[in-house]
Amino acid sequence: MADLLQVAKREIRIGFRNPWAYSFLALFSIFSLSLLLINSRNIVEGYTGVTGSMLSLTLYLLPLMTLFLGSFSLTAEKEEGSWQLLSTYPIGTMSFVAGKYAGLSLVLVTIVAFGYGLMGVVSAFTGTGFALSTYLLFAAFSVGLVLLFLAIAMIVGSLSRNRWQALTISVALWFFLIIGWSTILIAALGGLPYLWIKPVLVVMTFLNPAELVRLFVVIKLGGGSVLGPEYYEWVGWVSGSGGTLIFLGVCIAWLAVSAALVYWIWERGRSNG
Repeated sequence: MADLLQVAKREIRIGFRNPWAYSFLALFSIFSLSLLLINSRNIVEGYTGVTGSMLSLTLYLLPLMTLFLGSFSLTAEKEEGSWQLLSTYPIGTMSFVAGKYAGLSLVLVTIVAFGYGLMGVVSAFTGTGFALSTYLLFAAFSVGLVLLFLAIAMIVGSLSRNRWQALTISVALWFFLIIGWSTILIAALGGLPYLWIKPVLVVMTFLNPAELVRLFVVIKLGGGSVLGPEYYEWVGWVSGSGGTLIFLGVCIAWLAVSAALVYWIWERGRSNG
């Protein structure tokens, strides 16, 4: 535990000295205030055109930000020789991985909290913006995206040899999971027998954390009807009494599998020198 905390503290110090972090902080804050100004005349509650636009724009920015900061942090350890030095100390690989994740999570969640906090302060003074329940769902949506995509970023950083390789893989994953997902999904499902469509759709949705979190928040906002008949069962279980717990369980499983994979990659590299 002591080793984990030391790694996390070190990561927090490095993270808040990173100019990339402040660039994304400014960008996300401007982005949040701009969305507030778009809706400067009334209070929005539930799923509307404004909340749909905010979900989409958040979906574009936060995963990319997380992939960059997370993967660059790990590749920097290799390029600068920090990991070679740390591996000579009696620090466990899991403590290193968990500490990195904890430190990066705090840095990224702070960026998100600052953006939403600024938006909340302006909303309180102007009397406009989003209803509290909608506002909290957006905050949860953003934090969920950050935590799940940070797990992916850790995998990318573990597999990449340098920042350029991490950059290339991160952009490719971001484009695949965010921009091209709907097109890829339609193309993949279009050639399948009808009875296979729903099972494959469920599996593919669980493999894409961005789509998983988006569907959950849209349904919680009351916009399940816009998803189509294929997601009828999703609306049922998400809206049910245990829907949130099931969703959290899936997210925890996602993080656990990712952590195990990152641990295996770093432990293998440590064993092979």
